[in-house]
Amino acid sequence: AHLEAAGHVCVLKDTFDFESPSEIANLILAENCEAALALHLYRGGRLLQGHRIPFGVIFGGTDVNEDANQAEKNTVMGRVLEEARFAVAFTESMKEMAQAQWVDPVFTREVKAKVKRAAGVRLIGEMPQEDLHAVVKNCFAVVNSSVSEGMSAAILEAMDLEVPVLARNIPGNAAVVKHEVTGLLFSNPQEFVHLAKRLVSDPALEKEIVVNGREYVRMYHSWQVERDTYQQLIRKLEGSTED
Repeated sequence: AHLEAAGHVCVLKDTFDFESPSEIANLILAENCEAALALHLYRGGRLLQGHRIPFGVIFGGTDVNEDANQAEKNTVMGRVLEEARFAVAFTESMKEMAQAQWVDPVFTREVKAKVKRAAGVRLIGEMPQEDLHAVVKNCFAVVNSSVSEGMSAAILEAMDLEVPVLARNIPGNAAVVKHEVTGLLFSNPQEFVHLAKRLVSDPALEKEIVVNGREYVRMYHSWQVERDTYQQLIRKLEGSTED
């Protein structure tokens, strides 16, 4: 009623009347639907996947409380959330339960929404490694803003590709990046902006960081050395099995 009062033409359908997404496709074509709103993440949301119209979902309750406990349904609902433009929860507790179940889709949707509002920011999907490396080589710098890291492969790849690194000053990054030697470390947004501007205006600093970063990777993270080390470890496992 609210949507119709706003001037929209609505077609209300029961999900139990449909057995497959193809039937929904026929409905979309027949009714010339421009958008859809599904009630229940599993029963309604799964039927809207793969169609060329934007859709949102409304949590029904049993989808979060019951269906989420079934692995197959949980996976399907996670994919629905990735594709949905938005999700509506009637209570704060329901929202928290959904965020706990499907962290990545919820976070991904929030990131995409913020990117759309941010001028000059682009969100690029997955690409083959060769293409990714080609893109990185043409970048001014690689930024790692993670709040937690073990050992960042992205940082090591950037160093190997001779691209300057700007990384958040956390233990995992600081173990790889030595400030003003193999990269630049920042602790807050203001410091990041300052260091980025400094890197742009100081070619000598950029060159020094690139050279040192490349040497660091080739000395301490050589893939040949890593390969040989793992081979030796596997041989030890084989030897212990024979014993």
